Amino acid sequence: MQDSQSSQQLSQAIAIASPLPRKSRQARVVWRNNVVTVGGDAPVRVQSMTNTDTVDAVETAIQVRQLAQAGSEMVRITVNTPEAAAAVPYIREQLDRMGEYVPLVGDFHYNGHRLLTDYPDCAQALSKYRINPGNVGKGDKKDKQFGQMIEIAAKYDKAVRIGVNWGSLDQEIMAELMDQNSKRAQPWETRQVMYEALITSAITSAELAKSMGLNPDNIILSCKVSGVQDLISVYRELARRCDYALHLGLTEAGMGTKGTVASTAALSVLLQEGIGDTIRVSLTPQPGEARTQEVVVASEILQALGLRVFVPSVTACPGCGRTTSTTFQELAKKIDDFLRGEMPVWRTQFPGVEAMKVAVMGCIVNGPGESKHADIGISLPGNGEAPAAPVFIDGEKALTLRGEHIAEEFQTLVLEYVQRRYGQKA
Repeated sequence: MQDSQSSQQLSQAIAIASPLPRKSRQARVVWRNNVVTVGGDAPVRVQSMTNTDTVDAVETAIQVRQLAQAGSEMVRITVNTPEAAAAVPYIREQLDRMGEYVPLVGDFHYNGHRLLTDYPDCAQALSKYRINPGNVGKGDKKDKQFGQMIEIAAKYDKAVRIGVNWGSLDQEIMAELMDQNSKRAQPWETRQVMYEALITSAITSAELAKSMGLNPDNIILSCKVSGVQDLISVYRELARRCDYALHLGLTEAGMGTKGTVASTAALSVLLQEGIGDTIRVSLTPQPGEARTQEVVVASEILQALGLRVFVPSVTACPGCGRTTSTTFQELAKKIDDFLRGEMPVWRTQFPGVEAMKVAVMGCIVNGPGESKHADIGISLPGNGEAPAAPVFIDGEKALTLRGEHIAEEFQTLVLEYVQRRYGQKA
């Protein structure tokens, strides 16, 4: 009887977890012949934003290029003054000269209607406009100024992200919903009313844009907040009520591990549920930290969930009393930095290399096993082990490295493996 029950249990395969399919319509972000599709069956896209003064066209173009090479597929720039708007075509020109065709997104608040009207070259150089309904005007001016921006987007066939933010929420909508809530037999909590205001502002603005002639396939929505549970609640309901492509991200996520963990927690839940078509991790850079860190984190979230692959993964153990900690830690970092540094070139030279798996392990306990599971791996000697580092290639032990130059020799082996396996065949 027990054997029968055991066999029955074993016959029931464990389900393999995978993200749910997304159901949003497809949008297009276009720059000349370079089209980045968003939503539908397209991959979840990584977006980022510069923190340079847009008026400095050269510095801004350089940072845009750095973000693009790190893996950002769209880069947003601040367009807040006439001088910034005038600089946008020159930024686009600089990027084109560098062969960097990443789409530029203009971030508009308060005066976007005037800037897009007065600087048509700016309007055409941008691939997408970000409009915040809470910052386009008040009263009678609101729809008029919003309409000016939508009219220009429709004229040039530009994508528009209608980006609602709880820090600059449309107060007219909030006041109206609070008034309605006060008349309920069982009023909602203030936070629930705020959720409803965010969602209502986004969807109402999208419907208004459609009525003004904007192609619905050019509309992307976002409702950004800075709390993990708030973001999950808002986007679940937003996704339920509409089929527009959705941009995800915690606004003001924070610095360092706080911002990284909070963004990962929120975005992972939603992406696993099939919600979200573009993402940004809004990290506050730590002193001396590169702006590209937000792109790295966003890419890592998608890669960890199995939604995208951007760079070869490096498996490394955390270290313990058995390991010669500094040796394998330094090698793991060196290999990871090497792989990331080479990817801008490798993406074109070695198609498929981003799916490669590398293992850098610190002792005999899990080292050989993990190295066998990787495409190429090394098991460094731990404390008390013989001073030898076996290297495994495609699951088989290939050779053993010894001496003071193990790191350099292993890096050479990785490069040779990439060239041999992913190089273009004649």
